[in-house]
Order: sequence, then C-alpha cells, then structure tokens
Amino acid sequence: MAAGKEIRSKIKSVESTRKITRAMEMVAAAKMRKAQERMRHARPYAEKIGRVAAHFSQAHPEYRHPFVVSRETIKRVGLILITTDKGLCGGLNTNALRLTLGKLKAWDEQKIEVDVCAIGNKGMGFVQRLGANVVSHIVGLGDTPHMERFIGPLQVMLDAYKEGRIDALYLVFSRFFSTMKQEPAFRQLLPLSGEDAMEKAEHHWDYIYEPEARTVVDGLMVRYIEAMIYQAVAENMACEQSARMVAMKAASDNAKSVIEELKLVYNKTRQAAITQELSEIVAGAAAV
Repeated sequence: MAAGKEIRSKIKSVESTRKITRAMEMVAAAKMRKAQERMRHARPYAEKIGRVAAHFSQAHPEYRHPFVVSRETIKRVGLILITTDKGLCGGLNTNALRLTLGKLKAWDEQKIEVDVCAIGNKGMGFVQRLGANVVSHIVGLGDTPHMERFIGPLQVMLDAYKEGRIDALYLVFSRFFSTMKQEPAFRQLLPLSGEDAMEKAEHHWDYIYEPEARTVVDGLMVRYIEAMIYQAVAENMACEQSARMVAMKAASDNAKSVIEELKLVYNKTRQAAITQELSEIVAGAAAV
C-alpha cells in the first residue's frame, strides 16, 4: 500500500492548501466591500474636480497654470505606474504591466525618454527589471490609501514637469467596473486637456476669481492631481481585492476537484490491493 500512502499524503496536502485559499477568499471578500465602498465614495468628487479643472484649461484667464500649457515637442515623459504590493490576484497586475510595456516600447520607437514613479511593489520590480529610470517610488501601501504618503513621490514628478524636465505626465492603473471585471487604464494627467469636457458642454465660459486667479488656479490644480491619484489608488485597491477573491475562489474550487479525483484514485488503488490479497489467499489455499 505504498502507493495508497502516497495518495493519502497528497490528499492531505491539497486539503491544507484548500483551507488556506478558503481563508484568503473570505479575507479578500471582507476587504473588498470596504475597498469598493471607499472607491465609490471618492469617485464623484474625482469626476467633478476633473471636469472643473478641464473647464479651467479651456478658459482664458489672465493667469495660465503650467499644468495646462502644452509643450510643442515631447522629448521626455513621466509615467506613474500603480500596481499592487502582493500577488495572488489573477491577471490584474499582468494586464497593467502589459499595457505599460506597450507604451514604453512605443515611446522608445519615438526616441522619447521616460521617468517612472512606481506605486506598488509589483510595478517597482517590473520597471527595475526593465532597467527603466525610476525617479520615485512607494511600496507597502496597506489596505487603506493615505494621501500624505503619496505627496513626496508625486511631487517629484510635478516638479519635473514645472521645471521642464518632462513634457507630459501619464498614469497607468486598474479601473474597477465590477467584481468580475477590472481593466487597465491609461490616462494623461499633464498637460491638462479639456477637450472631452468641452465636447459635452454647449459653450465655453470664463470665471471671476476671488481673491486672484493665481491663488485659485494653483489650489485647484493641486487638488486635481491629488484627487486623480487618490482615486486611481482606491480603484486599484478595489480591483486587487475583487481579483484576489475571485482567484482564491477558483483555487478552492480546483482544489476540491483535485481532492475528489485523488480520493477516487485512492479507492481504486485500495480496492485493487484488496482484490490482489484475496486472490493470493485463495491461490495459496488451493495449492495446499
């Protein structure tokens, strides 16, 4: 029964794995509800301030912020890549990194250099393996996004744009649609373009500023960037927990199927061993 003992050992091993995946599934489900609630609460504010900032970019005030001024030639761009710190979440990170790789190749063909800000351990490891120029990064985000942790790495990219060291700033993250659907998204943060907002609007308008245009616009631009980054991180976290819950459920279901197949093989092996023993006993009795 050496074969039977080996099969029993495999069954116990798979059962232990299934217990772990079931526990991870339940933990991810609990975190998923909180992450989705946080993301949905932040989304209306991010969408509204995005539209307001887009209107400002098409207005004609006496002061134009550097974030709304387009550069004539694009020689160097910045990329903020948002991924997860942990794995076991299906193809979530793979899809975002595949999109990033495609953009990097396209920029390389156009002789455009890239500075990267990596948010999340998976993205950080990816750009390091590629040999990309990582100017700032943050890992260990935890389960709740805190804006004060993003300010430092993000400010590096904003300062580079203000000083003219990069000509555009882009964002890659995973956008949440539903528990079963998450897709990678690519968005231009700077220079701010209001073309989409203006297409929906019936007319253009300007604003009256109090106390002055510089103070109002500077504050708005900072809020806009912070809101976009926070919303992207919140959506990425909601995607992470949803993808992990689905992946762990699939792993638990697969483990259950493997256990059933192993038990069937074990029973067949055990029955064959019993039949062989009985045959040997009967043959010995007949010989006597």
